[in-house]
Amino acid sequence: MSEPVVHVIDDDEAMRESLDFLLDSAGMKARTYESALQLLEREQLEPGVIVTDVRMPEMNGLELVRRLKARGAPHPIIVITGHGDVPLAVEAMKAGVVDFLEKPFDDDALLGAIRTALADGSKASEDDAEKVRLREIIETLSPREREVLQGVVEGKLNKVIAHELGISPRTVEVYRANVMSKTGARGLSELVRMVLLTRS
Repeated sequence: MSEPVVHVIDDDEAMRESLDFLLDSAGMKARTYESALQLLEREQLEPGVIVTDVRMPEMNGLELVRRLKARGAPHPIIVITGHGDVPLAVEAMKAGVVDFLEKPFDDDALLGAIRTALADGSKASEDDAEKVRLREIIETLSPREREVLQGVVEGKLNKVIAHELGISPRTVEVYRANVMSKTGARGLSELVRMVLLTRS
């Protein structure tokens, strides 16, 4: 997996250079942008975390957060705010930001927030990858296998599922065995967990 990138957006050049130097010194890979639009123009953003100022010309940090979320960008976002912008930062938190720091902030506080966001972000992306994998497996099931799976997840007995679907309990057992084999579930509880994960 490639090294995560810290995407820094700030219209203040001195601030961008300072953050770039700080991140480089901490052994983190950084990419800087002078505006929210410059970041949005990029087709592909390397995995990592986004650190953005709130108050910027053209498009503020809050609008950027909303645009990224609408796009489905998985990156955790940290906003940096001036003293008077705390209400804006709170609004950004509601829009899905993971943290906000008020200027002037301590370098260690920023690095700590970035490390936490990266750790949480990689866990989230692992969960997302697992969901995608499980959904793909469930899509390979036949319509009848899915019906049986639904009955199993709802805790119904084989004979109840058989009655509802108009098939024999023995046939339900065959479908259940197929479902277990295709999903790789080692038991009923694992099968239920898999299905619930795909719906979360």
